[in-house]
Amino acid sequence: MPLRKWFLLIALMLNAKKSASAYQISRDLGIRRATVWSMMHRVRLAMATDQEQSDLLHGIVEADECYVGGKPRKGNKRDDDKPNTRGRGTKKVPVVGAVERFGSVTAKVADANDLSANGLLKFVCKFVDTEASLVITDEYSGYNELAAKMRHARINHSVQYADGLIHTNTIEGFWALVKRAWYGSHHHYSKKYIGLYIAEAAYKYNIRHQPETFAPMLAIMAT
Repeated sequence: MPLRKWFLLIALMLNAKKSASAYQISRDLGIRRATVWSMMHRVRLAMATDQEQSDLLHGIVEADECYVGGKPRKGNKRDDDKPNTRGRGTKKVPVVGAVERFGSVTAKVADANDLSANGLLKFVCKFVDTEASLVITDEYSGYNELAAKMRHARINHSVQYADGLIHTNTIEGFWALVKRAWYGSHHHYSKKYIGLYIAEAAYKYNIRHQPETFAPMLAIMAT
């Protein structure tokens, strides 16, 4: 594939705040959709690698989970399709994340063990500087173990969504971007590749204030 096509594809991906579909970029570049899909996943893999090598989050850090997926679009609905349960207990794919207030985010697809108290503690300890952070979560019991390892504050969403600095609005804003990409561009993530789409959302969130995004992405892919 000519380098010019690679450069254009990377630029289109980086400029799409809510992500871009392989069909759209295929039309823009005049390349087969299957080829574009493979190229985009290589870029997402580089984004995921960069996230694994990022610095620990610190300061005020918000941690939360979201659930990605849902029933098919109206036009594709089958007779045996049932609406997904919302929130915890749903059949959607769980994603756990943490975001530094006014800073970077890290997120990953979770399994059942990752959402347990021990699993969430391991996730936070892996990506957050526990000595230099205040971690804020909601009232989910899975976060009960955090207070033993770090400073931990909670917001009870059944009472209020913010109590001064104590809120999870930042991570909720990131989840909104993830879901807009799913609803607006992709409509379906296979379990095999959903982690790459989450990595793309996190990478683009983390570079949102950088004046130059293209050259750093090329540097990551070249390493």
